[in-house]
Amino acid sequence: MSAVAGAFERAAAQGRAALVGYLPAGFPSVPDAITALTAMAQAGVDILEIGLPYSDPLIDGPVIQEAARRALAAGTRVSDVLDTVQAVAAAGVPVLVMTYWNPIDHHGVAAFARDLANAGGSGLITPDLTPEEAGPWLEAAAARGLDPVFLVAPSSSAERIKLITSACGGFVYAASMMGTTGSRDVVGDDAAALVRRVREHTSLPVGVGLGVKDRSQAKEVAGFADGVIVGTAFVRRLLEAPDVGAGVAAVRDLAADLAAGVRDRARIPFDIA
Repeated sequence: MSAVAGAFERAAAQGRAALVGYLPAGFPSVPDAITALTAMAQAGVDILEIGLPYSDPLIDGPVIQEAARRALAAGTRVSDVLDTVQAVAAAGVPVLVMTYWNPIDHHGVAAFARDLANAGGSGLITPDLTPEEAGPWLEAAAARGLDPVFLVAPSSSAERIKLITSACGGFVYAASMMGTTGSRDVVGDDAAALVRRVREHTSLPVGVGLGVKDRSQAKEVAGFADGVIVGTAFVRRLLEAPDVGAGVAAVRDLAADLAAGVRDRARIPFDIA
């Protein structure tokens, strides 16, 4: 069992959903990102996503785009991302890298799999890589014991979901709605239906992301999903803080609030129309 799968299994054994939290490497700086991510783990996040800053973020909303822009302007490189993975993995939670495919292709697929595994990473979330084009990555990931995590969306057909889930490891990332990342006042109405559709094709856990921002929404999503994925809300806390110390404290508080939410959910039976 992979570290990611183990985290989901432990959460399920406790009768709750797993909490997955995201921050980009290098923001506000490489050391500060490590401090913030470690604080998230200490406050109850089960799995950490570390974003690899990229200049053409196709699905990222303005908040994450701004954080990535600042990280790149400060000179954040792939080596900094791997250093962040290594430092954060010491907190004892599985660490995934969320990245677009071009930086991995440029680094070298087999080399990145080797370097990620050596740093203690557990896998990749690749929003712009399709299973049809993922052969080299799937081979490299399998050789290094890494989880390849792909995304499904409300628009995905049954055939598409079957193909994507067959290539996934660790869990399936279900986008709650169409569009870019960002906190929203309500979780997409299609999220629960999408989780139900995904479960028709796989026994892997299903995590729902794109939109969750607070305890009440985490509780709602935890009622029908195996995992609750939160990114923009964490990044926003750092962007809006007056200084790094206040930002880390805000991130820690949000993590604790969300962790309470995934533990205080009412499971929604799927036989209710």
